[in-house]
Amino acid sequence: MARVHPLLLLAAVLALAAGGCRGFEFHEAKLDAIHLGFKNGSLTSTALVEFYLGQISRLNPLLGAVVEVNPDALRQAAQADAERLSSSGDGDGWSGGGLHGVPVLLKDNIGTRDRLNTTAGSLALLGSVVRRDAGVVARLRRAGAVVLGKANMDEWANFRSAIGTGGWSARGGQGKNPYVLSSPPCGSSTGPAIAAAANMAAVTLGTETDGSILCPSSLNSVVGIKPTVGLTSRAGVIPISPRQDTVGPICRTVADAVHVLDAIVGYDELDAVATRAGTKYIPEGGYTQFLKIDGLKGKRLGVPNGFFDFEDGTVRQMVYQQHLNTLRRNGAVVIENLDIANLDVIQNATVSGELVVLAAEFKIVVNAYLSDLSSSPVRSLAEIIAFNNAHPDEEMLKQFGQLIFLVSENTTGIGSVEKAAIKQLDDLTANGVEKVMKEHRLDAIVAPDSSSATVLAIAGLPGIAVPAGYDEQGAPFGITFGGLKGYEPRLIEIAYAFEQATKVRKPPMFKQ
Repeated sequence: MARVHPLLLLAAVLALAAGGCRGFEFHEAKLDAIHLGFKNGSLTSTALVEFYLGQISRLNPLLGAVVEVNPDALRQAAQADAERLSSSGDGDGWSGGGLHGVPVLLKDNIGTRDRLNTTAGSLALLGSVVRRDAGVVARLRRAGAVVLGKANMDEWANFRSAIGTGGWSARGGQGKNPYVLSSPPCGSSTGPAIAAAANMAAVTLGTETDGSILCPSSLNSVVGIKPTVGLTSRAGVIPISPRQDTVGPICRTVADAVHVLDAIVGYDELDAVATRAGTKYIPEGGYTQFLKIDGLKGKRLGVPNGFFDFEDGTVRQMVYQQHLNTLRRNGAVVIENLDIANLDVIQNATVSGELVVLAAEFKIVVNAYLSDLSSSPVRSLAEIIAFNNAHPDEEMLKQFGQLIFLVSENTTGIGSVEKAAIKQLDDLTANGVEKVMKEHRLDAIVAPDSSSATVLAIAGLPGIAVPAGYDEQGAPFGITFGGLKGYEPRLIEIAYAFEQATKVRKPPMFKQ
């Protein structure tokens, strides 16, 4: 953001505090409404941040969505308000970044060079200091966003333990589904999805290696975009795999998620290989042009076998069948009973080779990340393992263990075994989803919740999760549209048109 004279900043804050926010509806506020509120004076960034801080204070003890709020968030919001005021007497002439003054909550593995911690939910990294903002955070700041805080997540992005941590981290505790508190919130972007659903932030960012955006988005009734690997920078994000890691938005609507996607895509010299390859997929004019109400018209959608296996007469079976009919009524060609070759192998991370490769990659990249920190209590995976052993109660070592860490520490780089596994993963993709999509000229495959996540993950393919319904207990479920690399434009058209045709999402009920 541009610098503003302190006296103007103070004057802006006093004026805005005196004026208040005339009738702005904070709950479920979309980015378009927020921008309009800024423009017509019914909303200020300060008021918006105050609202979300209030929501966090009220709901976080119940939901465990946020690990830390930014002590500088209100100052950043006041700065944004002053900038709008200085641009035009009533803010009407402001032409800053597309997220100017909008609060954004970041998953706790996305680095910020400020007073916030970046820990992947682990006490081992508490107090570590990053050298710079993560690439996506730098872009958010250039777009004018206010960093609201850090969101809870499965500790170490659910890559510590073979049994999974179920939305828990040592720093943030147990994340809970805001619709039905006893239902799984999924992860590892647990906190961003919960916070978006429960109106604790306007915008959130998550990360995915395999399912970590698509799954919590589906189970918390929000929209998650898992971009093609390389579309968004991973620099400054606590890593797992350079082949599979990606950063994407989690919001309440497709339009909001797409606006955020536009702000965070692009080349980053600190993630040069991936983002250079990804830039060729970024369309001229950005992604919002694909928010088309008739976006389903003429689209060819494949429904692979092995995903929609629900008992006849159940809510999910009936609702998903209605959705397939809705897709057809809105102009899509829906082709059912397609086979993705070796789907059972793909879905088994041990058999496919995915876990073999991830374990080896993780040790390499996490040690590199730790060595690049300005300061840190731990400097290697071995030291993280030792920290957990020294703090078994806080890190719930008895309950969750750290088997994947131990396996990873025992690896020795990308050798012949790992290279063979990577080739097998590539072959599974080429002979599986890529072959099916090319043979049937598909724009997307359709699957419930995040059931297709691994199919997409092992090749760095994109997907968009959209709310689809609520089960007998009121717990949400979603639908994911997945495609080949660079298919974001058509996936956005499909997801937006589906969302507008169904309008499924409703605010959470916090049922016990």
